[in-house]
Amino acid sequence: MRRALPGWKLASLTRRLVSPETLESRLAFAAESLLPSFDMSPPAGAPAFNQIWVDPAAGNDGSSGASRAVAVRTLSEAWRRVPINVNLTTGFQINLTSGTYPESAVPIYWESRHGTQSAPVILKAIDGVGTARLPNMNVYDCRHLYILGLDISSGGGDVLHLDSCSNVLLRDTTIRGLGEIASYAVPQETLKVNQSQYIYVEHCDISGAWDNAVDFVSVQYGHVVGSRIHRSGDWAMYAKGGSASLTVAGNEFYDAGTGGFTAGQGTGFEFMVSPWLQYEAYDITFIDNVVHDTQGAGFGVNGGSNILMARNTLYRVGSRSHVIEVGFGSRACDGNQAACRAYLAQGGWGTAVVGGDEPIPNRDVFIYDNVVYNPDGYVSQWQQFAVAMPRTPSVGSNIPTPARADTNLQIRGNWIWNGPADHPLGIEQTTLAADVLAGNSINTVRPVLADPARGDYSLAPGVVSPVASVGLPSVLPPAPAPSPRLTATFRVVAATTARPVTTLTVTFNRAVRGVTLDDFVLLRGRTVASLAGARITTTDQITYTITTIRSTHLAGNYTLRLKAAGTGIFDAANEALAAPVTVSWRMTRTVRPVLLFVPLVRR
Repeated sequence: MRRALPGWKLASLTRRLVSPETLESRLAFAAESLLPSFDMSPPAGAPAFNQIWVDPAAGNDGSSGASRAVAVRTLSEAWRRVPINVNLTTGFQINLTSGTYPESAVPIYWESRHGTQSAPVILKAIDGVGTARLPNMNVYDCRHLYILGLDISSGGGDVLHLDSCSNVLLRDTTIRGLGEIASYAVPQETLKVNQSQYIYVEHCDISGAWDNAVDFVSVQYGHVVGSRIHRSGDWAMYAKGGSASLTVAGNEFYDAGTGGFTAGQGTGFEFMVSPWLQYEAYDITFIDNVVHDTQGAGFGVNGGSNILMARNTLYRVGSRSHVIEVGFGSRACDGNQAACRAYLAQGGWGTAVVGGDEPIPNRDVFIYDNVVYNPDGYVSQWQQFAVAMPRTPSVGSNIPTPARADTNLQIRGNWIWNGPADHPLGIEQTTLAADVLAGNSINTVRPVLADPARGDYSLAPGVVSPVASVGLPSVLPPAPAPSPRLTATFRVVAATTARPVTTLTVTFNRAVRGVTLDDFVLLRGRTVASLAGARITTTDQITYTITTIRSTHLAGNYTLRLKAAGTGIFDAANEALAAPVTVSWRMTRTVRPVLLFVPLVRR
């Protein structure tokens, strides 16, 4: 089921959305624009943030950074002062004073700063939007990171790359690729986000890439709103690779090659994240956007499930193809065959054949109440729509056969003016073609826009669509399912024993990575006992067994503690262990040290 989202009704709305995930409850709809906005204010009672001021001209890295007068000089020094791999209890706000920050003064890799809802990490242009100018940023494994008002520019790589991050807010930020697209002398992507969750982009300007201005791969939960996304050689934006539960609303997409926005596209199987292993895109809402001056389609769906495309305006689109497309996504294995096989075993759709390509179908795509207007002298090259015919996936791909791009595809209430009256519809399925002709106005009445030459793409005052509005569905994409905290438990041992405990087992409630012996502390009373010589193994990344423990032969009370803070233990969503766990026992007597057999390796 999709959840009710009354915020899209044309009425003033200030209440917050509430959902099971804590951070999501901090979303509000800005009454003046009816767009969702992330509320960054800390919860009541949260401690004041640590302030670090940076002045690239007059600062000194030996200063405290506590105020403008004693600012540090480099952003690298400010970032170094934020603890790494620690769940923060006090937030950090890095105040970037106006100026240009050269590459030598900025971290090469922004890594593993774990803010929390009450203690985020904030990078803010303190002298006003756009006054702090940075080179490209590569961000990995950061949480609750808020980037506010920066100007980030680069001529190569990806301008801003978020990898394995969560709870990131980009607001009032310009992200700009420098160079010429035609010669590929420009970044590949401007904003690239992969294997990340809870990503919020608000009122940003993102441009300049020979591929995509915005590339979301396996991104779940979040929104892109009120932004300008433009100047790209391929799609201006796509959300693919199992991206899910995203709202894309109130944006302007333009100057793009392949098209404006698509839900789904094509992905290497191994780059996806469980459980989103079948469709390219799930539960995407694309609403109230303007798309103009794209060579390809204004928008499309390529391998999507539960996709709503409604109330958008498309102007001067499709000069080399069509105005709207509904096709297949694609799924390949890009080299990691073990990962591809593992995802197939979990029921994912795809292939383990390097170089293979499987068709990803669509289901439940709703295209309602859009306006498509190509003025005189501008027409899509071939047809109005492109809706793919059924295909047959390979045996063993897990994809239902035949694969269809049009299962419960609904195209209704759209007002289209594009080309001559006999311009081909582009839909070969007879029943669907008849439904589209009956439920839409196509080349019968010309729309009148207010002033597109000056950027006003709304309908002129008094202009009413000749086709009845379908209206929005009463329900929209589901709220995120509550994610249980990452926990662990030790296998029970006897409370008292006369024999040394040499093996202990801990089990997590889901698969994790980064578990090492350094994450454990063995105590005899208050004295640390050595784990030297012990080994830790796992076969499934859920249950870990410590063997050959040699220091439990003395009488006393023992506790083995698995730490939470400061470890490298994370699950697939980069969630850390919620709390430390322990197991305890009493050794009733002292015995000779345990001699454990270690196989001799012949050399």
